[in-house]
Amino acid sequence: MKRILTTLILALCAATAFAQTRLTLEDALRRGLEVNNQVEQSREEIRVAEANRGFLLSEVMPRIAIAGNLQRNSIQRTFGEAPNAVTILPQDNWSYQIQLQQPLYAGRRELRAYSQAKLGIENAREGTRSAEDETLLRVASSFLALVNANARIDVENKNIQLAENRRKQSQAFYQAGEVTKVDVLRAETAVKAAQRQLSAAQLAHDTAESDLRAALDIEGTIEPLPSSHQLPPIPDEQTLIQHAELSRPDVNLALNNEEIARLEVSKQRGFWLPTLAFNGGLINQKSAFPANNYTFGALQFSVPIFQSGEVINRVAGAKAKEHEARIGLENAKLTAREDVRKALAALHSSETSLGLAKEQLTGAEAEYAQAFELYRAQETTSLDLATSEASLAEARRAVAEETLNRDLAEMRVWYAAGDIKQAVGVPTK
Repeated sequence: MKRILTTLILALCAATAFAQTRLTLEDALRRGLEVNNQVEQSREEIRVAEANRGFLLSEVMPRIAIAGNLQRNSIQRTFGEAPNAVTILPQDNWSYQIQLQQPLYAGRRELRAYSQAKLGIENAREGTRSAEDETLLRVASSFLALVNANARIDVENKNIQLAENRRKQSQAFYQAGEVTKVDVLRAETAVKAAQRQLSAAQLAHDTAESDLRAALDIEGTIEPLPSSHQLPPIPDEQTLIQHAELSRPDVNLALNNEEIARLEVSKQRGFWLPTLAFNGGLINQKSAFPANNYTFGALQFSVPIFQSGEVINRVAGAKAKEHEARIGLENAKLTAREDVRKALAALHSSETSLGLAKEQLTGAEAEYAQAFELYRAQETTSLDLATSEASLAEARRAVAEETLNRDLAEMRVWYAAGDIKQAVGVPTK
């Protein structure tokens, strides 16, 4: 029985290891947002910020507490004569107090702190947006790299076939005594070189697949499926820059930080103002002095007169932080603008390179076809054929590589503009 269970477990593990997951790009992106640990961690930060807001709200709400005391004294003291005697110090004494405390005014410091806490929640949400955008870019990059690796494998298989064709032709010529053994050896060397390129393409495939598995938390192999979703047309540079300055998570974070710093200045100034609180309660005790039970209510206030420059320095520090936050906002907007410009430049460059690579491939295919026919007719040498063969192989690789570069550059444009979710068709929560 134990052997059967072991066999079943091993079979299950093997099935899991070799299970294949079929995913479109949209499926991969949605799963990435659902299971990625970085995104989950950032969402927990929202809950932390919401709890902090609730804590600060509780600071201005009424508080009710009960305090009690049980006491054994070494003596007992009574005032007066029986039957009108009043015990002012019982030997066994007890008392309890129900107290209500309500802050009324504290220079509006609590209001500023609560407003800061609400902005803290917005910052946590922007942090989640940033984590989600980074995850989408990472998943999309790994997915596209996997698609490209599959295309590279096909390319290298075709390149191996080119080298095999030359090797067969050279072998036939050699057996007919038309060429020397050198031509055959050159062709065999070309086959090995093409196989080495295939091995590198397979490594790129495995690396991209591993990255995608890690981002999506899945096991087994992944088969990328064609996507029905098309990215929207890229707007002009100014539109993208305006969108980035208004919606990028890092810009919104810097904007919130500036407002938090401004509120901090006002909060620190509040330490110059008086504080007012209400305190009331019910006291019940064994001792009849001054009474067995009574209630009380009190307005408590405090007016700062001299604080040895403490508040002045607090305000000065808060103003410096406000200026620092303002600079941070300007820097975030500058970074957003330049990120968009660099992403657009990379996209234009990759589109140009892809167009040239396709033209190069067309010319290389025509060159190779003619060179092979001339070689078969013994009108050119194997070196000429090898040169055109290498040109064709390189052109095929260039098309595959520049296709990936173009697709990644397009993704990075939307990421730089802070709009990658809408671009890839992932719903915003």
